[in-house]
Amino acid sequence: MKYVVLVPDGMADYPVEELGGRTPLEAARTPNMDFVAKHGRLGRVKTVPDKSSPGSDVANVTILGYDVHKHYTGRGPLEAANLGVELSGDDVAFRCNLVTISDQKLLDYSAGHIKSKEADILIQSLNKNLGTDKIKFYSGVSYRHLMVVKDGALDGLDRLKTTPPHDISGKAFAKYLPRGKNSEIIQKVMQDSRKILEAQEINQVRVDLKENPANMIWLWGQGRRPSFEKFSDKFGLNGAIISAVDLLKGLGRIIGFEVINVPGATGYYDTDYQAKADAAVKALKEKDFVFLHVEAPDEAGHNGDLREKITAIERFDQMVVGTVLAAYKDKSNFRLLLLPDHATPVSLKTHTADPVCFGIYGQGIEGRGFPKYSEKQAESSDLYFEKGYELMDYFIKGEQG
Repeated sequence: MKYVVLVPDGMADYPVEELGGRTPLEAARTPNMDFVAKHGRLGRVKTVPDKSSPGSDVANVTILGYDVHKHYTGRGPLEAANLGVELSGDDVAFRCNLVTISDQKLLDYSAGHIKSKEADILIQSLNKNLGTDKIKFYSGVSYRHLMVVKDGALDGLDRLKTTPPHDISGKAFAKYLPRGKNSEIIQKVMQDSRKILEAQEINQVRVDLKENPANMIWLWGQGRRPSFEKFSDKFGLNGAIISAVDLLKGLGRIIGFEVINVPGATGYYDTDYQAKADAAVKALKEKDFVFLHVEAPDEAGHNGDLREKITAIERFDQMVVGTVLAAYKDKSNFRLLLLPDHATPVSLKTHTADPVCFGIYGQGIEGRGFPKYSEKQAESSDLYFEKGYELMDYFIKGEQG
C-alpha cells in the first residue's frame, strides 16, 4: 500500500470581492483536485489546536498525526534538525529572519526573498560580530535562518513572547519585540544586527538596485529540543518528505523520514513543482509514505498577491496533483490525502486557525461526488476532525479502519 500526502501551504482562503465572492481556490482551475473531490471524500480538519499559534510548524505536526500539546516545543528546534544543529537539553533555538526595516517599521519579513548565497554571507558576518561561545548563528535558505543560545546561558528564553514577522508587515515593530525574562538581551542582539548588516556591501548593492536590504534580524519561534515518536513506530510505515524549507525537512528528520532534496525547490513562486512531483512518484517505488509540501501559495498569501496565489494553486494542481494521479490513480494499492496546512488569506496577509478542507482518494475510500475541491464544498461534508492529529490514522486505515 502506498500513501502520499500533498500539502499546498496556506492555500485555504476567504471569499474575495474581486473574485465575485469566491475564494482563490474556487476561482482557480483545479481539475485534478476536483477529481479527488468527485471520486473521493471531502471533509474539514482543525490543524491548529486551541491555544496554539496558527503556523506551519503546528499545523504540519498535526497533519502528520502528532498531538501538538504533547510533542511540539517551537519552530526553531525543528529547523535546527535539518541544519544538522544538535541541541542539548538546555539549548534554545530561535528562528532568525533576515528582514527589511524602514522608519521603525517592519517593511518586509523576507528582505525581498533574498538569495541563499547572499544571505549566507550576512549570517557569517553576524556570527563573526555578534556570535559568542553561547550564541551561534546558522545559515538556512533565503531569509530563513537560525540562532541558538547554548547551555541554558539565559534562563526563560523558551518562554519569551515572540511574534512572527510575517504577522506585522508594514507595522511599527517596537511593541512586537520579544517580551519576558532576559528579553532585553535578545532585543539587543536584534538591534545590534542593524549596524552590522547595514554596513555589508551586499546590502549597499541591494539598495542601489532598489531591492529590499536585509538590514535587521528578527528572532522568534524559539524552543528547546523536542521528543517525537518515530513515524514508523507510530504507524508502521517508512516515509520520505519533500520540501524546500528547513522547518518541514527538520520535522521529517525528527520523525525518521528520508529527506529528499530536489534541485529547483526554492520555497517561493519559482519553485520547481514538476521536479517535486517526479521525486515523489519515484520515492513511492521504495517508500510506503511520501509527504510533499509546496510553500508558494503561502508566500502569495503573505504578500497579499491574489494573482500569484491563484497561479500557485493552478500549478500545484497541474504539476503536483496531476502527476501523482497520473502515476497512481488506477492502482489499487494507493491512497492520497490533499490539504493545506492552514489558511493564509490574501486579505489578511497572515495565517488563521480556521479548519481547512481536505480530500482523500484511493483504495478503501468511497467517492461522494463533490463537484469541486473547495472550502465551501468541504463545509457541506459531514466529515470533520476536531482533533486534527486523528486524521492521519483515518487516512492510513481508510473508512473501514
